[in-house]
This record gives sequence, structure tokens and C-alpha cells, in this order.
Amino acid sequence: MSRVLCVRHHVEDSPGLIGEAFAERGHDVDVVMLDALSPTPRVTGYDFLVILGSKHAVYDEAIEAAWFGRELDLLDEADATGVAVLGICFGAQALCRHHGGVVTRADEPEIGWYEVDVVAGVDLPSGPWFEYHYDHCTLPARAQVWASTPRAVQAFAVGADVGVQFHPEIEEVQLARWFEAGDDEPRDFDLDPAALLAETARETPAARLRAAQLVDLFLAHVASIRASNAQS
Repeated sequence: MSRVLCVRHHVEDSPGLIGEAFAERGHDVDVVMLDALSPTPRVTGYDFLVILGSKHAVYDEAIEAAWFGRELDLLDEADATGVAVLGICFGAQALCRHHGGVVTRADEPEIGWYEVDVVAGVDLPSGPWFEYHYDHCTLPARAQVWASTPRAVQAFAVGADVGVQFHPEIEEVQLARWFEAGDDEPRDFDLDPAALLAETARETPAARLRAAQLVDLFLAHVASIRASNAQS
């Protein structure tokens, strides 16, 4: 049976709908913490690595010194051992940096449910997907853009690795946990948390299907890259 290592950075985070989709497809999902107080996990024995979001920025030097530098080491290990990575939000930005791209603060945040513009030929639903970020990626030249919005690249692939700027794992229970953990950022942008929770509850059934499609796309992409590498 295939095994998935899922790295989170906060106790209120979980793989949510993405974890459900992997489990429904017969994959065992192990969730571990990576922060300043936790040891660095290893990818030995795993087939896939999922990295979730974070309240922090990948360009924060204090965070890099505290624990993100070890996360970049983990990505190096995954790369060296052929473990494909699905990066979500912060995880996608970590992938961008790992592969030689640059992450910077965006002019405007994206918070809420957004449609994305999908590149022709990419089997990714246009959404809406849940966004919660303040940054954008400038990808390395060899990356393939899969989707974008006017503010940011939203999905990309580099080799077998896939990054998505949006949060395909989110549903109303997890979003409520984020707000209960003291996250009042939506109010900073004149957004109503109660309204956002209600919208998320309405979107969750369809979002569950979209998350499953994303996992299928990721698995198919990885299989294609691995088959191509085996022939070369």
C-alpha cells in the first residue's frame, strides 16, 4: 500500500479533503508536525510528501533559521529519493524556492473563494478554490504553469512535484479551527468570518469533488513522470 507523509505547521491544520481523497484511493496518510519544537521528519518509506500551509512566509529569515531551513532539507531528501511532493499554499511556495524560484509579498492578498484560469490541456477544475495568502511565486524557468489568477500563479509542476497556491484541503470545520486559533486576519481586509464560514459550508460538497480531481491529477502526473524517467 502506498504511503503519504503530510507535514503540517500548526496544530489546527489537517490534510482535510486532500487527505480524504488519498485515503479513498488506498493510500495511508501519516500527519506530522514540523515547527521550531519538532524534529525533522524523514521521507524514508513514503511514496508521496504533502506539505500544508503556514501563517508564516517562506522568505522570513527568522522562520528559516527556526525550522523552515529543515523543511528545505526535507525537500532535498524527497528530490534525491524520488518522493513526489504536493505543496499547498506555503508548501507550494516552499517548492518554488526549492526548485530555484522566488517568493515575494503580493500587492494584494487573496482570501476567500476564487475561480482560477486553467491552462488548456490541464485537467484541473477552475474552482472555486479557497485562497488564503499574501504572497506570489516567480517560478523557475523549467516549471510548467497549470493555473493562475491576475494576482498569482495558482498551480504549477516542476518535474514530478506539484504546487497549488490555493487550499484544496479546506472545509468549514478546518476553517472554523483557524478562526478559533485566533486568526482574525479576514477582518483586516473588511471580510466577515461568519460569512466566509457560511460560504465555505455551502462549497464543501463540491470542493470535496474538486479535491479528489486534484489528487487524481497529481497521481497521474507523477505516474507519467516516473514512467518517462524509467524509459530514459
